[in-house]
Amino acid sequence: MDTKNVIREYCIIRNGEIILNGNVLFKSADILPSLFFTDAYKNLGINYSRFYKMDNLSKLGFLASELLLRGKTMGEFCKADEMGLIFYNAASSADTDRVHQESINDRNAYFPSPSVFVYTLANIVIGEICIRHKINGESTFFIEKDFNPDGLFRYVNQLLEDHIVQCCLTGWIQLDGDHYEGMLYLIEKSTSDTDGIVIFDPEKLKDIYLQEA
Repeated sequence: MDTKNVIREYCIIRNGEIILNGNVLFKSADILPSLFFTDAYKNLGINYSRFYKMDNLSKLGFLASELLLRGKTMGEFCKADEMGLIFYNAASSADTDRVHQESINDRNAYFPSPSVFVYTLANIVIGEICIRHKINGESTFFIEKDFNPDGLFRYVNQLLEDHIVQCCLTGWIQLDGDHYEGMLYLIEKSTSDTDGIVIFDPEKLKDIYLQEA
């Protein structure tokens, strides 16, 4: 049976708004990441105690992935070892790195925190999502200067075409200081003519990324 790769759903988080498949799902007057992410978590009715331990980059990725995977049982929707997580950003874990660096600058007040240090890798956000949804498929976190829909498409499409994954959570998870931008797409193989919002290709990725509410 012929299959095609489709963008099943997408989620955008930026400027104090969460957009799910083109509709504003949540909006807050508190746009600073620490306040906005907590406000969104509470208002969206999510119940996951590990959220409060995460750094802001992980909270950003967690919120977007939670909305895209909500109501989907891993194993029924997609097998745990056939779902990929391929993320990109420009700042890596710099936001948390700075917090950790501040804690070790003064040798006379040297108080590094293990709970901060554990987040000084960008791919920890992938680990948090995998723990939450019991995913153990292909995962990679790339660092690029800007959002690159062509590169994202080539990599994820190859994983799908080589049958390494059957579905993939992918996109741009950028957080640096008070600036944050989450753009995740849920990509999957489909045999239906009606499944998915749009066919998976670089132009559609770019169009969605540039859209406004």
